[in-house]
Amino acid sequence: MAINYLENSKQIIKKNKIEFVDLKAIDLSGRLHHITLPVYPNVLDKLISEGVGFDGSSYGFRKVENSDMILIPDLSTARIDPFREAPTLSFYSHIVLTDEKRSPFSQDGRYLAKKAEELLKKTTGADKSWWGPEFEYYIFSKVEYDTRTESSYYRIESEEEFYKKGYHAANPFDAYDDFRDEACKLLRAQGVEVKYHHHEVGERGQQEIETYFSDLLTTGDNIVTAKYVLFNYAKQKGLNITFMPKPMFQQAGNGMHLHFYLTKKGKNAFYKKGEYGNINELGRYFIGGMLKHGPALAAFTNPSTNSYKRLVPGFEAPVALTYGQGNRASAVRIPKYISNPDETRFEYRPPDATANPYYCTIAMLLAGIDGVVNKIDPIKEGYGPIDKNFLDPSYTGKIHFLPRNLEEALDALAVDNDFLKRGGIFTDELLDQWVKIKNEEIHSINTMPHPFEFKMYFNL
Repeated sequence: MAINYLENSKQIIKKNKIEFVDLKAIDLSGRLHHITLPVYPNVLDKLISEGVGFDGSSYGFRKVENSDMILIPDLSTARIDPFREAPTLSFYSHIVLTDEKRSPFSQDGRYLAKKAEELLKKTTGADKSWWGPEFEYYIFSKVEYDTRTESSYYRIESEEEFYKKGYHAANPFDAYDDFRDEACKLLRAQGVEVKYHHHEVGERGQQEIETYFSDLLTTGDNIVTAKYVLFNYAKQKGLNITFMPKPMFQQAGNGMHLHFYLTKKGKNAFYKKGEYGNINELGRYFIGGMLKHGPALAAFTNPSTNSYKRLVPGFEAPVALTYGQGNRASAVRIPKYISNPDETRFEYRPPDATANPYYCTIAMLLAGIDGVVNKIDPIKEGYGPIDKNFLDPSYTGKIHFLPRNLEEALDALAVDNDFLKRGGIFTDELLDQWVKIKNEEIHSINTMPHPFEFKMYFNL
């Protein structure tokens, strides 16, 4: 029986004496926005039929005809917001145009996720893609930063400082284990199931929360939810958290590794016992596609100038377009610890949480689909498997690397984007707008004097 989400939402409003309805959506870059409406009789019926108008240009979207757009709540995402004083029922939103048909907006990541899943079924025969994100972030006790014409600085204070790596550090030295406990309870209440949490490698407050697998659209929603919950809970506790890929010099960076597999007829579609990592041909083609298009993918998986301060050798960060079981410097890792065939998967390690989560995962899926369509074998392409250190002299000149900066990633995207347009998923308008806003970010950084430049050049 189909779930009646409208009736369910009305029951939640009645049972919990909900006073406000909140519609949430992210902008082009991935930053969350919301609009709140008081509850009145039949408010949900009206929202479903009419929606709420908003200025799409303020969300960074390219103007198609004009900037007027409409938010319509996705009633299947109903959750009571734990951070609002007044009882508030929150929904993620569909973005549609103002035409008579209320056509889906072609830059709405949630709409594109549904299109991408349909394309997956059509091109590979798979039922669904499954994604398991890892959230790495830092907790700081105090943060100050500012940039002005006459000054530019940041200052970070952390309650923690380990002599060596903080990976799986235990209390009392793990200062924020109770914070993670409570955050995981909040995530579960919002429908995000947590696999585990722990202290990460970073010596000054780095944390990790890993979540269970969900489909493509739900994963995008869950990433937005996780950041929302962690930012708000940290504020309640008087703490500062950041998912910034490299917030501190000479410390481990924050990634958002994505574990990935497909199912066919409800069964894992990547498993084949005896193959390398027990990954079959379909899985290898997906790996091949992601690695082949890795430089262009970086424009969406690592879309900030700060992303590339993380992607450097020496900090367990993925820098090589290779795959293997034990090498964390490889872009693709097949976890060795998996023994259950249903959990056979690989992990794409480059992404970070500055990404628009929908664009990031959709672009990865499209790269994998291209690998299947064009039978991109990662072994024949020279991507591995490699389990030794890629700096070994025997690999000199044989290994390709991720872009060194955002400019290189955008250059790669300019010459390699046809795979993103398959099925009409990414449009030229979306790609052009993405490149435009990212070039603006690059220009802002490149024209701003950096404090370290004063140290190097002020007295030269």
